[in-house]
Amino acid sequence: MEISSSKGFMLILLVFAFSMMQIQAVDTKTCNARRSPCFLKKVRCPPQCPSTSPSDPHAKVCFLNCDSPICQTECKNSKPNCNGPGSACLDPRFVGADGIVFYFHGKRNEHFSLVSDINLQINARFIGLRPAGRTRDYTWIQALGILSDSHAFSLEATTEATWDNETDHLKFSYNGQELAIPEGHLSAWKSPADNLRVERTSNKNSVIVTLPEVAEISVNVVPVTKEDSRIHNYQIPTDDCFAHLEVQFRFYGLSSKVEGVLGRTYQPDFENPAKPGVAMPVVGGDNMYRTTSLLSADCGVCIFSPAGALEQKESAVIEDRMLDCTGGANSGNGIVCRK
Repeated sequence: MEISSSKGFMLILLVFAFSMMQIQAVDTKTCNARRSPCFLKKVRCPPQCPSTSPSDPHAKVCFLNCDSPICQTECKNSKPNCNGPGSACLDPRFVGADGIVFYFHGKRNEHFSLVSDINLQINARFIGLRPAGRTRDYTWIQALGILSDSHAFSLEATTEATWDNETDHLKFSYNGQELAIPEGHLSAWKSPADNLRVERTSNKNSVIVTLPEVAEISVNVVPVTKEDSRIHNYQIPTDDCFAHLEVQFRFYGLSSKVEGVLGRTYQPDFENPAKPGVAMPVVGGDNMYRTTSLLSADCGVCIFSPAGALEQKESAVIEDRMLDCTGGANSGNGIVCRK
């Protein structure tokens, strides 16, 4: 009888220990965006995706949406969702912040502003070709150039004759210097000031670029396949598989004046000119959004201004310092006051 009780007690201890291990294995996320309703709130990840950096590259990732008043973590794919808002895939097919699909073809071997805000500029280099008998270029996004504060970052899909899944087709640079980010899932790099981070989300060809409190960009490199070429009559040559980027953006705190091919869809009063019911609603304006290079902010409607962004930050700091709820011991810098 005593032996049986002892076994039962040991079993309870084992179950308890296992439960504690499961609890400890769940990550938490904290939102550091000052103007978010979730600012500094620590939230546990859901059991469906308990980790912010899962060891399985196919597993969903724990994510906290700082723009949500619910302050609840959710699961998301680490790779771009080409049907989700903020995405740009295919030739290229955009999904705006309003969820409406539109196409922007631009021109091959030229650069266009996808997003232009006071503190952020994101450009894209388009590659493509024009088969005989066509009136426009077929284009794809081959590279992204990002300007934030006084720093410049770029990533691009390398030119390849044929696609090889065992080869990494991504190339990176930071402030004009080429970056070497080791291959391997969860391999990462961050800037000296930690204002830009790059993490691989698979062994090769997929990354997430994070600008804390500004943006998160999921990137995947893919080729134009022979089947795609056959269906759309791209007439892809044998010496170039047109490796290109699939991307999806998440933004935090964009201004109401944000511009760019994709950025303008985040304006509060934006009305999408894409015609509903059309199979391929094409939006023009390439002259307004063209930039002279991948890392320039000189398009007709670009508003990127690092000096203006610095003034905004200083203004936000002053507002925080002026915050005083009761005048008691708990008021002052870094305190969030709630009713």
